[in-house]
Amino acid sequence: MKASPFFVPIAIVLLLWNLMGVAAFIMQFTMDYAELAKTDPYTARMMTTMPGWLWGVYAVAVGAGTLGAGTLLARRAAAAALFALSLVAVIIQFGHALALTDLIAVKGWSAAAFPAFIVLMAAIQYGYARALVAKGALR
Repeated sequence: MKASPFFVPIAIVLLLWNLMGVAAFIMQFTMDYAELAKTDPYTARMMTTMPGWLWGVYAVAVGAGTLGAGTLLARRAAAAALFALSLVAVIIQFGHALALTDLIAVKGWSAAAFPAFIVLMAAIQYGYARALVAKGALR
């Protein structure tokens, strides 16, 4: 079964989206938190106290998403499993930040908007890949 003519542009956009996630991870992991503390002490504290296992979950989220997008572009069915792994990791990552910290109390509900968008994008990627597998467009 052939994919739609929009398949390649969609796959490229998803790959670029996930590469932005990798860039964000690298920037946040290597950031100078002392400098950040001068402008946003709360976020600096959140980043410096983030447990190591959660950094690992973050790496899995962006890594699996990027591999999923690359695999999707290669028209491989494994993209669905990689996007599923990314979705689970994203939910754990932001679930921790939103439910197990005082982020909402300090910054308000608007702090949940971008994480919600990221979860939505992860779900869309997974759903798109699953639909393509079901149609037989990925092998």
